[in-house]
Amino acid sequence: MEPQVFAGRLLGWFDTHGRKGLPWQDNPTPYRVWVSEVMLQQTQVATVIPYYGRFMARFPSLEALAAAPIDEVLHLWTGLGYYARARNLQACAQLIVERHGGSFPGTLEEMAALPGIGRSTAGAILALARGERHPILDGNAKRVLARVFGIEGDPSSAGVLAALWARADECTPEVRAAAYTQAIMDLGATLCTRTRPACTVCPMSPECVAAREGRQALLPGAKQRRKRTAREAVLLLAESGRAADRAVLLERRPSRGIWGGLWSPPEFPSESEALAWCRRELGALESSETLAPIEHAFTHFDLRLNPLRVRCARAETGRSAGVREGDERLWYALEAPPKVGLPQPIHELFERLRSGAGLA
Repeated sequence: MEPQVFAGRLLGWFDTHGRKGLPWQDNPTPYRVWVSEVMLQQTQVATVIPYYGRFMARFPSLEALAAAPIDEVLHLWTGLGYYARARNLQACAQLIVERHGGSFPGTLEEMAALPGIGRSTAGAILALARGERHPILDGNAKRVLARVFGIEGDPSSAGVLAALWARADECTPEVRAAAYTQAIMDLGATLCTRTRPACTVCPMSPECVAAREGRQALLPGAKQRRKRTAREAVLLLAESGRAADRAVLLERRPSRGIWGGLWSPPEFPSESEALAWCRRELGALESSETLAPIEHAFTHFDLRLNPLRVRCARAETGRSAGVREGDERLWYALEAPPKVGLPQPIHELFERLRSGAGLA
């Protein structure tokens, strides 16, 4: 298929079937588009929409995001996962304020050099917000181009990636760049899906290599995957207070590693080490019990957390509504929680603790 034919068919399909009325399509400033593009990485549109609304209501401008406490940023990100995106988002906002006067830089190269923004995201921002012609190559675009043009091999390898970028550049039209950019993402998200693609209603199907040869499951090629590993730890739920005053001790996780910068109960290799630490740091214990394990799958490994619920007799909570910069521990009030970021499995566990359901 000739690149101009591809672009024409895609735009014709988009005019009738493309997604319209998404919240970030209303007043598509570089800031609003950028936040949506970061949220949509590894996350479905339906999941992103409510998060996007809450995030933009709290941080309506780049300056507001740059000045916000990181705990509040992570709090509003809780549940979206891949939390490095939120940390990079704020770091990028702060850099733009400091070095670019609060305005996004004007060139693709300057945009792509910002934290958390690569070539594809930079191209999408400039195309969707400013109508500039720049190819993109997110996961949806890779899948569409690999199938339609029969580009084989691991799409993360240098050679295949270069071939995909070359094809993306050839197909991106000089006019209607914003519509084309949205269209190729929409086609990949709604028709040319990873599994069970809707080839019978796809505008590319008559000349698509994958559809013609029945190779939809083989294109794009498989990425080289690292062997999955498993990790296990004891999660210490140290509780203090009664009824409406209950609180659980949390620690801020290191900025690097899983759940970086979020708040979570301390972890230990064994139950005996958890109890010894608890007695040493918090004093006498009234009771302890084990709860049902938490299973969570990350990209390259599986995590199993074994919650150990401990009631502290006279722990000094020192609770407050907020968290000061530099704090490494806090007592998280279950009934009146502070605005801090929690890993989704921990958030769900606390919901069960509040209700008392499903703990065994």
